[in-house]
Order: sequence, then C-alpha cells, then structure tokens
Amino acid sequence: MVEVFVGKTLLNKEGDLIDPEETLRNKVVGIYFSAGWCPPCRDFTPILCDFYTELVEESEPPAQLEIVFISSDKSSDDMVEYYHDMHGDWLALPWTDQYKHDLKNRYKITAVPKLVIVKENGDVITDKGRKQIRDQGLACFRSWLEAAEVFHNFKAS
Repeated sequence: MVEVFVGKTLLNKEGDLIDPEETLRNKVVGIYFSAGWCPPCRDFTPILCDFYTELVEESEPPAQLEIVFISSDKSSDDMVEYYHDMHGDWLALPWTDQYKHDLKNRYKITAVPKLVIVKENGDVITDKGRKQIRDQGLACFRSWLEAAEVFHNFKAS
C-alpha cells in the first residue's frame, strides 16, 4: 500500500469512507493538489479525468493507477462542489484532515495544480505528472509503472 496514507481514511465521490490500504495496494498513485478557485486547476482537471477514465475505467484489465485529490479549496463545501462537478471517480482526502498540510510540505507544494506521482512507499516518481500527461498522454503511464516496478499487463497505446 502507499505508505503515505497509512492510518488515514479517504473518501470516494459518493461520500463513502475508503481504507487506502486495500484500495491503493500495488498501484501507482497520483496525488493531485488542486482547488476549484484556481483557473489552471479547472483547466487541467478535465484532462486528468479523460486520462484516468481511459486507463482505469475503459482498459481491460484496468490500469494500476489511483488518484487522490488533496484540496486547497477555501471550505469543505467548495471542495465537495469542485470534487463532484469536475473530478473523476477517484479518491479524496477529507477537507477537514489536516494531514493535507503534511503532504504539501513533504512534496514541496507551493502552487496548484500539482500532480505528484508516487510509488507504494511514497517516494516520488515524478512531480511533473501534469506536464507529462499534457505532453505525452497515456504513454507517460508506462514510464511511471516501470519506475514504480508495479507488475502489470497494461499496454499503452
């Protein structure tokens, strides 16, 4: 499992509490720092949705990828609205969880949007996930898998 979320509870879009240990096991994880008030975030989030949908929801077998949204919104209501209106079917750290500040420090987040791709142990594969998705499309996922040493049957097109 991604050690960075040990002991934490995540949410899905339905508001269900999710145990990250099982959900994130053997996956490459994109930690997505974003906010609804941020125009570049609102520009990139639909691109990330398409990327995620094609890899996870439309691939057989599904790609070993999960996204965890870390909100920089001004309130819980703002986060929920942005998450439901624009985000894919990935997970989120609850807005009230102050662990988001530890994550921002750990991954040196000074601005949003930022997509940090990590291995199971939390080590960074790249902190340029947004740029790589924009520049390379689905092909960047294969390099993330190789860096993470996750065994898979995924074939990037």
